Amino acid sequence: MKSSVLQTRPLYESHTSEHLSEALTEAVTEWKLQRGSSTIPNFTNMSAQKRKLEAENRVFQPRWETDYLFTDCKGKPMCLVCLETKSAMKDFNLSRHYNATHKEKYDKYTGAARAAIVADLKRKIHRQQSFFTKATTTQESSLKASYVVSLELAKAKKPLSDGEMVKRCAVEMAKAFGDDNMAKNFETVSLSRRTVTRRIFDIQNHVEGKLREIMNDCKYFSLALDESTDVMDVSQLLIYTRAVNSSFEVHEELLKLVSLHDTTKGQDIFNAVESVVSEHGGFDKLSAVVADGAPSIGVDCPILHCIIHQVGNSMNFSHVMDLVTKVTNLIRGGNRSLNHRKFVAFLDEVCAAYGDLQMHTEIRWMSRGKCLERFFALRSEIPVFLEESIQCDTSAYCSQLRDTDFLCDMAFLADITSHLNRLNLQLQGRGQTVSDLYAHMNAFNAKLALFKEGFQSDRPNLAHFPSCEEMRKDAPECEETMQIKYKAEIEKLQQQFKSRFQDFYAMQPRIALFTDPLSAAVSEQPPELQLELCELQADPFFQANRNERGISFWRLLPESRFPILRDFALSMASMFGSTYICESNFSMMKHIKSKERNRLTDETLFQLMQIGCTNIEIDIQSIVRQQERPQVSH
Repeated sequence: MKSSVLQTRPLYESHTSEHLSEALTEAVTEWKLQRGSSTIPNFTNMSAQKRKLEAENRVFQPRWETDYLFTDCKGKPMCLVCLETKSAMKDFNLSRHYNATHKEKYDKYTGAARAAIVADLKRKIHRQQSFFTKATTTQESSLKASYVVSLELAKAKKPLSDGEMVKRCAVEMAKAFGDDNMAKNFETVSLSRRTVTRRIFDIQNHVEGKLREIMNDCKYFSLALDESTDVMDVSQLLIYTRAVNSSFEVHEELLKLVSLHDTTKGQDIFNAVESVVSEHGGFDKLSAVVADGAPSIGVDCPILHCIIHQVGNSMNFSHVMDLVTKVTNLIRGGNRSLNHRKFVAFLDEVCAAYGDLQMHTEIRWMSRGKCLERFFALRSEIPVFLEESIQCDTSAYCSQLRDTDFLCDMAFLADITSHLNRLNLQLQGRGQTVSDLYAHMNAFNAKLALFKEGFQSDRPNLAHFPSCEEMRKDAPECEETMQIKYKAEIEKLQQQFKSRFQDFYAMQPRIALFTDPLSAAVSEQPPELQLELCELQADPFFQANRNERGISFWRLLPESRFPILRDFALSMASMFGSTYICESNFSMMKHIKSKERNRLTDETLFQLMQIGCTNIEIDIQSIVRQQERPQVSH
């Protein structure tokens, strides 16, 4: 009854707008009289009040599977017969589709027969979907495997062409296990040299993106610079960064490998560094620069000479090292393989302490200690071998090797060099702060004072000089010479340390504050740190945690209370103390760009270097997802 009046007034398309308006007015008036209401509904807003399909909360009804042969597919009803989907979960829509399209063929099936038809149709759809899903999964897995193998080749510093060999090995192993399907899957993995090169490029871009995030988020960073030549005599400048964020998370990463094909002057190095750093925001956050020399870099921050290089060149008894090097080369250097074989056999025959000598080169100055140690231990056997087995005149060498003063010098140099080498090993390694390195250096200064005091006594204390102790037993008359001569040598070494480490000594107050802020004298600190330092030292919580050292302690400070102190600590935590990280990776560069791979481009060399030495976690899955249309070629 409610709609009868409206239905008696049909509105035809041929009516004009005036006719439509009149008809609508009459229909509303009659509807109002029948309802006994003086309120006329607002038909103009009815479209705005219409419910949306999402608001109706319609769900799939299980009976629709048997009644209309429809199933739920990702929130929409899909016909099991023709795979057509409907936009709405409405009984009327589904029944209309069934009656118009499939009723004649399937209406004759009822009960168990109809249930079997539905189950069979669903199985066919599932097999079809599984086929495409499996194909897509296999393609993605093949692409991921290609990236994984490429990454492993880069980390192992292997030629990129080895990818094909890895693929052949994988296929043959799968066949050996009788898994032909897996062998076919391995065949789809593309590992040609060109493909692996592209994979390396994608992986390096991934690492570069994360490194940019690290540099953008960091509070401070320092740089370690070192330059060396590759196998093609091209000067390669390694630029490493040590960045620290507001949570005291430290990242040491290779920022860039710059190939210097022209001159390598200070200005050239600065231009290269400036170009690289400008890509990461400039020098505003730079806390320090450390190099193996004294670079001319126009930035306002501490410029530190690598602490390891200064230690390595601290001792030089040239007359001893000259003879040791010449005799060693005479026995086993160059093409003297016959002399070397005879010498090894001779040492085995006399049951010597060592079975061979060790070579030494100036560029590998840490080999000096082992070389001297072995040479001194074989000081009695070497002259005998020179006289009996070497054809040339070796009388001068034998004379010196039997001279007590010369042997004493060799003993002292062997002992003090072993102490220096031990210090160098302590200074090496990643993750050490400037304060850690400074502590090792101060400890060695204390050892030098102890050594000096030992040589000052009436009877020298040679507990820390085992080679000198052996000489004193063999030749007691050399004790007085040791007492005078080697005490003076130790004093020279102390003076060298003071002069060479001036840049580190200038930082001593800052290092002391960073190392132990609870014991630092407040009055000796910069004015901007004094008030917060008073608060810190008076707080019982931090006093109770004074056993925490370095970065672990500074993490405890809330930024809201100690903003200036935390900023100071972040600056100190970001500083390199040596170029060890550069030097250790030059050996990687020599391995990557070897004589057999000397045609590597500068760009590929940098990509392989960055991937090979990064600590950034490489997410292969995310790299694969970024490939919009992965192409897997055979």
